[in-house]
Amino acid sequence: MTDELTMIPPAKPLIGQEERDAVDRVLASGMVAQGPEVAAFEQEFSAALAGGREVVAVNSGTSGQHLGMLALGLGPGDEVIVPSFTFAATANSVAVCGGTPVFVDVDPETFTLDPAAVEAAVTERTVGIQPVHLYGHPAPLDQLLEIAARHGLWVFEDAAQAHGATWDGAQVGTVGEAGMYSLYPTKNMTSGEGGMVSCASSATARQVRLLRNQGMETQYANEVAGFNNRMTDIHAAIGRVQLRKLAGWTARRQDNAAFFDAHLRGVITPVVRERATHVYHQYTIRIEGASAAERDAFATALREEHGVGSGVYYPTPVHRLETFRTAQDLPVTEMLAREVLSLPVHPSVSDEDRERIVHAVNTVASAGAGA
Repeated sequence: MTDELTMIPPAKPLIGQEERDAVDRVLASGMVAQGPEVAAFEQEFSAALAGGREVVAVNSGTSGQHLGMLALGLGPGDEVIVPSFTFAATANSVAVCGGTPVFVDVDPETFTLDPAAVEAAVTERTVGIQPVHLYGHPAPLDQLLEIAARHGLWVFEDAAQAHGATWDGAQVGTVGEAGMYSLYPTKNMTSGEGGMVSCASSATARQVRLLRNQGMETQYANEVAGFNNRMTDIHAAIGRVQLRKLAGWTARRQDNAAFFDAHLRGVITPVVRERATHVYHQYTIRIEGASAAERDAFATALREEHGVGSGVYYPTPVHRLETFRTAQDLPVTEMLAREVLSLPVHPSVSDEDRERIVHAVNTVASAGAGA
């Protein structure tokens, strides 16, 4: 890589003066823990991204998964069907409730749960399905809901990466009994750290509120054994500003993705189902037939020769991690873990940047993976 090239990072949080001013406003108010900013953020988030559903703000997306599934009654002996091609938090959230994550394979084009695999995994111990709207593409919610209804299961949507994505016109996180959105710094919008839980019923929302705040809604009137998973007003103030910017950022992600779709060669570009709106948390290509080592060499060439950063999400399927190791054969998941590579698609990618990204990928691909 020449000295003149500035690295294009695979992700870049966008924090501006408005966010700083919002934090200063909260600090000046003297009320920095959970308070009016959190309440306002919940209302605004519900209206913008959760179809008007009741939402509960928490201190991370993982906390949202954990508390949401506890609120749905998940406990020891219960099974929840999950993808293995995801971040470990998807399965961790089941395990820390005392449940057992049951791993199934995914669609090779959308990277989301394969309904046929879900159907085959249902047992008498299954209580729920946790689809992940991976990289910003929604899972096939209609088919998953049909399976759930037939077997008496709940659906908890992991929408950590999919703020504003839709399936059949419905926003993700608004279709199952509950859903989670992450507000981690690298997500499509952030609160610095945090998460939201959308709830289909007021009873579920109230239980999440109890669990996030030591089991109480009224001070010292503890009703259940709970946690300290509250969001602060500082984080909510950041999130409120980011929420106002999200639509424009999403449009830029989609524009960048369309440019890549039109110009990349020698790699498999993302598929978008006709019924889906993709919000491109990641723009994930596949290097068809590559080994993990060849894919990693491809990434090294992009970085060192062209100044283009990239990421691998995820190099080790969850069912191969020490915490959950099983002998299952999930061939699509294993293939994707070898072949996927995510390119910069965030709103900070300029027109000049995306020209360089296309040139870099096409040059490395034409030389052979890892050249």
